Amino acid sequence: MKIDISTPNSAIDRTRQPHHEDYTFIFRQSSPYIHAHRGKTFIIMLPGEALNSEQFVNIVGDIALLSSLGVRMVLVHGARSQINSHLANRNIRTEFYRGYRITTSECLTSVTEAVASQRVKLESQLSMGLINSPMHGARMRVVSGNFVTARPFGVIDGVDFQHTGEIRRIDQQAITQLLDTGYIVLLSCLGYSTTGEIFNLLTEDVASHAAMALNAEKLIMFSSDTGLRDSDGKLLSTLRPSEIRGYLDDQQQTQTPEKLRLIKAAVAVCDNDTVRTHIISHNEDGTLLRELFTRQGCGTLITRDAHAYEQLRSANIHDVGGILILIAPLEERGVLVHRSRKQLEREINMFTVIVGDGMIIGCASLHPYTEEHEAELACLVVHPNYRNGNRGDLLLEHIEQKAQQLGMDKLFVLTTQTAHWFVERGFTPAKVADLPLEKQATYNRPRNSRVLVKRL
Repeated sequence: MKIDISTPNSAIDRTRQPHHEDYTFIFRQSSPYIHAHRGKTFIIMLPGEALNSEQFVNIVGDIALLSSLGVRMVLVHGARSQINSHLANRNIRTEFYRGYRITTSECLTSVTEAVASQRVKLESQLSMGLINSPMHGARMRVVSGNFVTARPFGVIDGVDFQHTGEIRRIDQQAITQLLDTGYIVLLSCLGYSTTGEIFNLLTEDVASHAAMALNAEKLIMFSSDTGLRDSDGKLLSTLRPSEIRGYLDDQQQTQTPEKLRLIKAAVAVCDNDTVRTHIISHNEDGTLLRELFTRQGCGTLITRDAHAYEQLRSANIHDVGGILILIAPLEERGVLVHRSRKQLEREINMFTVIVGDGMIIGCASLHPYTEEHEAELACLVVHPNYRNGNRGDLLLEHIEQKAQQLGMDKLFVLTTQTAHWFVERGFTPAKVADLPLEKQATYNRPRNSRVLVKRL
């Protein structure tokens, strides 16, 4: 089941008074994510444009909500548009090379003033606690400091970048200690050298380096547009490292400088196994919550492996509810035979499940008939949103290995609508008379299921 809290049919429509069913649905569907995110470290990047966005106050409110749910956060803010305004007011022109601003001594004052003003703006918003506002009672503690050590970018292709720098080190120990004590840590696009110099950094570089240094679970980057899109303008909801690198090569000439910076930052953290990168819009309300607390999200997710955050394991009694939710649509369509909660509880030790995104996204059961050395594969189901990652094959392979460990020689399945899928995987047609006698006695003849067998 997909959740879309942007449409009035499935959730809260801001043009009408929401029904209690809307709240109930949203909270129940988001609860697995609430549990999954608690205690995790998120790096949230807010470019200067996000701080000027009409949605900025709402974004801060959503950050407060994440904090109240136990998410450890490092906020990385930029000030590119504000720096441009400061420079324009002083009639100072700057040049860019390879996507980096050449920060001369003349424009460094404008850079530091712009960054400082945005830091104060962000801290003041995070300090709000007005009644009847999302910030009421938040009491968030925010700290900033010299957590980013930088060095000069130097001279490249004959171009002297002067006060533009690159990151030398993120003070992981100090930031971790602050996160452990409940602080939100605020980083800017300024870095400091061991000789006391100030350097202008790319916000995306600070965010990506912080994500890697802190071994964060998520790097969330706001942009002017919702995620990344293909050549036809279709949103790309998920990309792997190999795909994001290919996307960068293909889209180099067509993407805006902002998107190229985001893509390069995502590529930089691709080799870190734990970091998931999300690109969402700061021009739409609620994108942070929709991306983190709904199954389909609303932006682009870049992850090393689509299965990296999934677990295939034996089922336990606590999985009964999730399995019932997973198989209910197929039971209603007649694809599966109805199973009651009591039946599932009795047979739960026969089930294998795939757990991902805080819910059961796949299951299968194995019923051995030891005298005949045969076993039945039953209730093989994968959630519709997850059927493009060979999870059905993973479940089948696991069930086959389990059957062999139990000394089974053959695996059989009864199916009405998926026979072709099993035939493609080595099953061959058989007759009811070929089934174990115990299974023949319970065979549902009106259902007329096809019998398929595979030798192990």
